[in-house]
Amino acid sequence: MTGRLLVVGAVNVDMVVAAPTLPGPGETVVGEDLQRHGGGKGGNAAVAAARSGAEVRFVGAVGNDALGTGALADLRDDAIDVTDVAIKAEAATGAALIVVDADGENQIAVAAGANAAITPGDVDAAFARAEGWPDCVLISTEITAAAVVHAVAAATANGWLCVLNPAPAAPGIREALGQAPILTPNRGELLDVYRLLGGTGAPPVDTAARAVAARTGAPVVVTLGAEGILVCDAFGVTTRIPAQTARAVVDTTGAGDTFNGVFAASLAAGQDLLSAARRGVAAAALSVEAAGARTSMPHAPAIDTALTPADRGQP
Repeated sequence: MTGRLLVVGAVNVDMVVAAPTLPGPGETVVGEDLQRHGGGKGGNAAVAAARSGAEVRFVGAVGNDALGTGALADLRDDAIDVTDVAIKAEAATGAALIVVDADGENQIAVAAGANAAITPGDVDAAFARAEGWPDCVLISTEITAAAVVHAVAAATANGWLCVLNPAPAAPGIREALGQAPILTPNRGELLDVYRLLGGTGAPPVDTAARAVAARTGAPVVVTLGAEGILVCDAFGVTTRIPAQTARAVVDTTGAGDTFNGVFAASLAAGQDLLSAARRGVAAAALSVEAAGARTSMPHAPAIDTALTPADRGQP
């Protein structure tokens, strides 16, 4: 499966401690060692997309520091084109501090660093180089709201298929929702988007997804963790796709990023909405079987082996 995917988003270095439990307020927990991995929702999704078979270009920023050098090397190791990653001398490379408990659940604190210095001008330079190239654009919101809004508008103006992962669904991205990107929120982010668009209360997932799709005019794909995903098309028709069972849940960090990368890569390769979503679900289940957001992100053969006959449209 091939397709050309342009990813716009954050790249971080993840510092991970595996501990027996997650710390509560004011509590210290002790793990055995510190692990370092590549991270950031944009960087993670780019890696997942590249491993699933897409040709990937990444648009983001790092600091002029050792962490930035390492972050770019990690992306290049997965054959990702990092020509359009800006080097921000005034900022440090983004970093995430992560604690993972014995059940694979996590807590994450992120220092945005250079990700908070990405400008619409950085986006313009990258999109000018990409003219006529992408089959799909995937944008995540751990970067500046101005860059997100500009990227969605520019992708739409170029006629490129656009996926927006609103994580987080900050108020500053509201303008981008009017450009009709395909949205991929989790349950909490869906409610945030619903309220950004004028909704009130906390309706069920199906109801909120239909309301958002009606306002944006585009599909909404809601990730629900162990419950799988809900796909709501632009006409309000919903489909539930159950999660696949992982052999062992070691670390859920990056499962959503894996879904987004593989989903967007599958759209870039010409798959329809439901087929792309099913492929993303299969990849996400495989991704939780080792520690680190990227460590167990699967490659195309493993994803395709994990797809059931029903996923492939077979009886």
